[in-house]
Amino acid sequence: MNNQLGGTPSPLANASVQRLQAALLAAGSMARVMALSETARTAQDAADSIGCALGAIVKSLVFRIDGVAVLALIAGDRRCDTKALPGALNMTGACKRADADLVRQATGFAIGGVAPLAHPQPLSTAVDISLDRFDVVYAAAGHPYCVFPTTFDELLRLTNGIGSGQIALT
Repeated sequence: MNNQLGGTPSPLANASVQRLQAALLAAGSMARVMALSETARTAQDAADSIGCALGAIVKSLVFRIDGVAVLALIAGDRRCDTKALPGALNMTGACKRADADLVRQATGFAIGGVAPLAHPQPLSTAVDISLDRFDVVYAAAGHPYCVFPTTFDELLRLTNGIGSGQIALT
């Protein structure tokens, strides 16, 4: 793979990407991080760059429930139902979108590249079961130009997530 992207060092050399790749390997995953020629900062950007359906993109969304950071992994063509998320995680209380500081503190990643694993501490994670309609899904890999391919079942395993049909709205 090319070590340069537009004359700059490859995003694959980024420390966050390397941390994610190491976590995948440690978990026994065969997934390898892919560097894209276009940004994957949004789900639509990622789908366009990869050439896949929008729904095959995994959005890693961080929320705060009763002061605790949690993660929702939602198909790119859906939006998170913040009223249903606490129940899916066996929590109570209001669910609010996390600010950029909490996202970085809880995940170690910046918004636009939040990977679903390799966080400083494990996060309670709910996974949208509509992702199971795709043989391969693509999740952020620690950098706005990087993703990794996986499956719904592997995503559940890697994140110790709870599959839910209630957390995503069309």
